[in-house]
Amino acid sequence: MTKYVKKNKTKLMRMWRFIERFGQRSVGIVVESLEGLGKAVVMTAEALAYILKGDIPLKSTVIQMVEVGWCSTPIIILTSFFTGMVLALQVGTATANLFNEPVYVGTVTGFSLVVELGPVLTAIVVAGRVGAAITAELGTMKVTEQLDALYTLGTSPVKFLAVSRFVACFFMLPTLTVIANIIGVYGGMVLTTTSWDVPSSVYWSQCLDFMTVRTFLHGFIKSFFFALIIVIVACHKGFNTKDGAEGVGKATTSSVMSSMVLILISDYFLTSLLVAIKIK
Repeated sequence: MTKYVKKNKTKLMRMWRFIERFGQRSVGIVVESLEGLGKAVVMTAEALAYILKGDIPLKSTVIQMVEVGWCSTPIIILTSFFTGMVLALQVGTATANLFNEPVYVGTVTGFSLVVELGPVLTAIVVAGRVGAAITAELGTMKVTEQLDALYTLGTSPVKFLAVSRFVACFFMLPTLTVIANIIGVYGGMVLTTTSWDVPSSVYWSQCLDFMTVRTFLHGFIKSFFFALIIVIVACHKGFNTKDGAEGVGKATTSSVMSSMVLILISDYFLTSLLVAIKIK
């Protein structure tokens, strides 16, 4: 009987220790997340204050615009072109099986790209390319104490490093989204005319006849929010990097993953809001 009691007591103690460690870890994660959220809000508010005052480093902003916009254009064109072709192929195949000929390929391809796939895929590609670069650059400056040197010289790292990236991402991501929409729809046209023998005039008619300014605005508006998500997460992770070179790698990975998850989550809520206010 004594052995049985001791055995059960040992099991209960182990279970209690596990619950205690789990609770401590959970509380630690929550506290760390709230602390990170607070730092991100403060950084964003500081950057927006400089922007609203017009205190923007123009040379650095132009350089960042080239890096975010021009240097990202080739991968955006490649991605959106083949996305449009895949959409047209899938829609054409499905409608051909149902109606014995491909119908409404242009309509479905155009709406899918302009409303949803164009802004989301563009944001994800930019998060992987630009967001990672921003985090790696700022993170390297953090672990090598270059940010501390800026503080010592009386210069705000947010003003010197973050403001230009905020402005560049905010204006360049919507521009890249428009490019992605155009190239994606064109890719769908190429596939439709070559594989299904549908005249290009019919394809463009299907695309444009049912599409309004609201249709375009639905995806275009979301791209501004996606831009803010990418640059806020990237700058926040970069400014708070620690543990040397290993920390830079972890911060970069965390930045990309966090941006992608937040883009997909916010996409649902933004879509619900835009549909509710009749922007569709």
